[in-house]
Amino acid sequence: MTQLVFIENGNTVTDSLTVAEVFGKEHRRVMQDIRELECSEEFREHNFVPSSYKSAQGKNVAKFIISQDGFSFLAMSYTGKEAARFKEMYITEFNRMKETLSKPPVPVLTERQAIIQSLKLTAEVAEEVEVVKATTAEHGTKLVEIEQKLDKQITLNSGQQRTLQRAISRKVYAIEPDKDARGELFQQLHREIKDRWQVTSYKDVLRKELENVLNYITYWRPIKKGE
Repeated sequence: MTQLVFIENGNTVTDSLTVAEVFGKEHRRVMQDIRELECSEEFREHNFVPSSYKSAQGKNVAKFIISQDGFSFLAMSYTGKEAARFKEMYITEFNRMKETLSKPPVPVLTERQAIIQSLKLTAEVAEEVEVVKATTAEHGTKLVEIEQKLDKQITLNSGQQRTLQRAISRKVYAIEPDKDARGELFQQLHREIKDRWQVTSYKDVLRKELENVLNYITYWRPIKKGE
């Protein structure tokens, strides 16, 4: 089953295509259900945003981007045991995504020297630095320990971000020769990276995870509608 909920412009959303797939309905029927909802225009404007996607024939087809409140309103009309199970799945996924968004992003620090200086502000690292300075024999070991701590916190620098972005571009261009259809693949791959590594942007990927992300991109295949 495709990903139920994704992050778009800093918000947790789903779309009418996904709702149709999950609830086993025709997409045109879900679109009609949304248009026939007895809600205010203000609510509709904020919770059902018109959008489009590329069909298998390369045509632009209308769809709706749906907020969590919009989904709750729409799903009230879907009844039955299976529908209830799908609603629970959606609620769980919306809450998980919101929790991901609420986590403070890992700061992007590109200079090792600047980060070491920042870490010196803590008593623990300050003490370690003094030990490094005082004991030549222990210098190499302590420096490795500090660098290992840094590797667990440092995100990609600007050069590594470009490396990751180029890898994404090469992958999408290799899969899709039609430039008009590449936008959806870019969105899908970015979304999967953010979800798998629990970051709000590919820029927030930890430096130590770069090789894993690049390997993931190498073997990545897009999820086709209906799979």
